[in-house]
Amino acid sequence: MERRKTYFASDFHLGINGKLSSREREQQIVRWLEHIEGDAEAIYLVGDVFDFWFEYRTVVPRGFTRLLGKLATLRDQGIPIYFFTGNHDMWVFDYFEKELGIPTYREPIYREINGRTFLIGHGDGLGPGDHGYKFLKKVFANPVCQWLFARLHPNFGFFLAQYWSGRSRSANPGEERFLGAEREWLLQYSNEHLDEREVDYFIFGHRHLPIDHTLKNGRSRYINLGEWLQYNSYAVFDGEELELRFFEQPNPVVYGNKSETYVSKQ
Repeated sequence: MERRKTYFASDFHLGINGKLSSREREQQIVRWLEHIEGDAEAIYLVGDVFDFWFEYRTVVPRGFTRLLGKLATLRDQGIPIYFFTGNHDMWVFDYFEKELGIPTYREPIYREINGRTFLIGHGDGLGPGDHGYKFLKKVFANPVCQWLFARLHPNFGFFLAQYWSGRSRSANPGEERFLGAEREWLLQYSNEHLDEREVDYFIFGHRHLPIDHTLKNGRSRYINLGEWLQYNSYAVFDGEELELRFFEQPNPVVYGNKSETYVSKQ
């Protein structure tokens, strides 16, 4: 009998175009979900699934029906799915929980899977530095700020959010380069966290690079899930081993000190 597997993916950024258009990428993600549903023990969607999302009281964003429908089908089959908000879709409120039965997490969580300890979260706001963003995140998480944004007409609200997102990308053109162990902030966070608690796998998104790095204790690993604008990368844990894989990607690449160990496709 084939071992059941746990899957992790993040940073789909549906709503903007990348190597594929947003709709083509959504169709690709649905194909990936169909590819893994036969042996999936659980699926973790670790933030920035959408490039922007805001739930008005009776309105949710237009589009993404293929993905939402597939997630509903998987849940109806009894496959657990866990959704984490990211910095682009932090205004997901209770839609996934109520409509799809998918719990939503806003902070990293610990999870024991087959005797291994995982720390799972999107990763934004963790690690040293970036105090401006950390302050901004607190503002956006403030209920008053959310109430004020909800007063905007959706057409203007979504235009404003997409404009802000575009400016953020153009202001950080070099952010998607591996900076080395001494400068990767989520890697630093993971190493420092080991002083407080033993963790086997740190699973994060946000960084937009597929990274597999063995940490200072020589055993724990920092895994960054990459993204689906270019890499189509995800992680899979079969109960014994965890590895990064790539879906419909002819030129996969893994960064970090384990980058030469493997480069797996789907």
